[in-house]
Parts: sequence; C-alpha cells; structure tokens
Amino acid sequence: MIQKVIPLVLIVDDVPANIHTLSLLLKDICHIKVANNGETAIEIAKQSQPDLILLDILMPVLDGIATCKRLKENPSTATIPVIFITAKDSAEDEAVGFEVGAVDYIVKPFNPIVVRARVKNHLKL
Repeated sequence: MIQKVIPLVLIVDDVPANIHTLSLLLKDICHIKVANNGETAIEIAKQSQPDLILLDILMPVLDGIATCKRLKENPSTATIPVIFITAKDSAEDEAVGFEVGAVDYIVKPFNPIVVRARVKNHLKL
C-alpha cells in the first residue's frame, strides 16, 4: 500500500492573526509550520525542507525580500517555492518579488479561495 505524503507549508508573517487565518485556511491540505520573522523562517526551512513557503514582505529586521534572497542563495533551500502574501500591491513590488525568486505573489487582503487554489497548484508542481 502506498502511503500518501502530506505536504509541509511554512507560513512566515509577523502578525499572529495572519498566521492564524492562513493556518485555518490550509490545515486540511497540508502540515503547517510557522515563523514570525525571516531569520526563524530560514532556520526552519533549512531543518524542515518545506514543500512551499508563504512569505510576508513587510516584517521587521529581515523583510520578506531579504529572506527570499537568502533562501534562494542557499543550496539547501534554493529549490523551495516561495509565494509572497503581502500588502505591497504595486506592479513594481510584484516585479521585485519575482526577481528575487518567488513563484507567485498574492496581495492582502487576500481571497481565501484564491490562496487555497494557488497553494494547491504549487504543491502539485
């Protein structure tokens, strides 16, 4: 019998309510780990090798852009797909997100149906 592997998603946001909302939204389709800053996210990613990272941009100390750059520079985390979930909604912000290695970009406030669909799609890839 083949056992189904449940994907692991790392949610990174400095606002506990955002982590809570995303966790509730995704809990039935994946295992979830959380981090409230970029440094912790990088350490968890190295140790746990999540299948996907949902990453806020606007965070103190190490913002999401710098976090994504560091993840992509490290051979042990470079292949982990990153989806930015952020309030930064300009075309320039989105372009920067893709330039540093994100596979998708979702603007807050987000539509829960869209988030679930995009997470499912990226986990299938």
